[in-house]
Amino acid sequence: MIERPVYFDKLEKLRDTDIIKVLTGVRRCGKSTLLRMYQEKLIESGINADQIQHYDLEDPAILDYAGNWRTFYDKIAADLRAGGMNYVFLDEIQNVADFERLADGLFIKKNVDLYLTGSNAYFLSSDLATLLSGRYVEIKVLPLSFAEYMSALDDKTDAAGKFNDYLYAGGFPATMKFRRDAEIVDEYLAGIQNTVMFKDVISRTGVNDRRTLESVAAFMFDNIGNITSAKGIADTLASKGRKVSHSTVERYIDALSESLLFYPVEKTGIKGKKLLYTQKKYYAVDTGLRRLALGAREGGDLGRLLENVVYFELTRRCGVIRTGKIGPAEVDFVATGKGGYIEYYQVAWTLRGEQTLERELSPLEKIRDHNPKYILSMDAEEPVYNGIRQLNAVKWLLRER
Repeated sequence: MIERPVYFDKLEKLRDTDIIKVLTGVRRCGKSTLLRMYQEKLIESGINADQIQHYDLEDPAILDYAGNWRTFYDKIAADLRAGGMNYVFLDEIQNVADFERLADGLFIKKNVDLYLTGSNAYFLSSDLATLLSGRYVEIKVLPLSFAEYMSALDDKTDAAGKFNDYLYAGGFPATMKFRRDAEIVDEYLAGIQNTVMFKDVISRTGVNDRRTLESVAAFMFDNIGNITSAKGIADTLASKGRKVSHSTVERYIDALSESLLFYPVEKTGIKGKKLLYTQKKYYAVDTGLRRLALGAREGGDLGRLLENVVYFELTRRCGVIRTGKIGPAEVDFVATGKGGYIEYYQVAWTLRGEQTLERELSPLEKIRDHNPKYILSMDAEEPVYNGIRQLNAVKWLLRER
């Protein structure tokens, strides 16, 4: 199993605290494995196995008695060990009707440390967020980072070459088992994509036009890192003879984002710090899924693939990530750290070309504050331009936080 210390550290810090631990992430990103590994750590630390209850709520046999929240609550309560802390893990809790009542009932028990997972953003909206407001912490689990990917390999040489492999296959942990077989990788990724489309979009949101949904998803995959709007997608589909309303496209975009296939990033004015709500970019949760969705069209802009990877790495390291606007120019990322500090990032596959270098430097040079400014590229050299540091992206991705 692949060690994922960032998530383990968060879980360990929150252990035995009066707060619910909620792990969210796209299907098959490793949430269930994390829970199993964490339970092993608990046992190694001296916790008895009978103090741990784990329920996989995608298992039909468990759902037979877990379908009713009250019946399920009574069973869990009856199996709690008296005289010590009990660790209850409910995996894919959104499969239980009225699960928020179940979570609330277990939370108020003094001898329960509660852990939940979910594969979409629906279960953290409305009822659960209202009922448990201030009583849970969300831990966002992503597919493997490049550093985690490299840590799982025996041969750690030629990091740049392995980064290209990572872009191709993506970061879903199970692909590491058969990464040498492209056909099996694609079959596995297709299974994830179909499951997300059927279980987390179509069956849960009322979206029933799969062909249009897939067209919207393909457009979003193809336009990672670009400003994307419902009107732009609807107009593109109309130009191809597929008439669909802006409101319908917007509903599909929301559904794909809530399924955690895509992550929206808002634009902010750097000088006035004003959010430009109508202007959003979207990034794909996995580059392997993008390649599968686009097929022959995928191999275009390596710079945007690198930008996609950098976005998710920044979400792991920082608090809030936005794209920036200063006059007519754009800054790829304005990253606000957990301590409130700000860093600016531009991303390009290569800066070897006077026009390319000037294009990437220009927006950063317009920013007059003294916060750190970086350009990430695949180039080996790492010069400094008037305080703006060029960094090798692979080294930066592998750097310890």
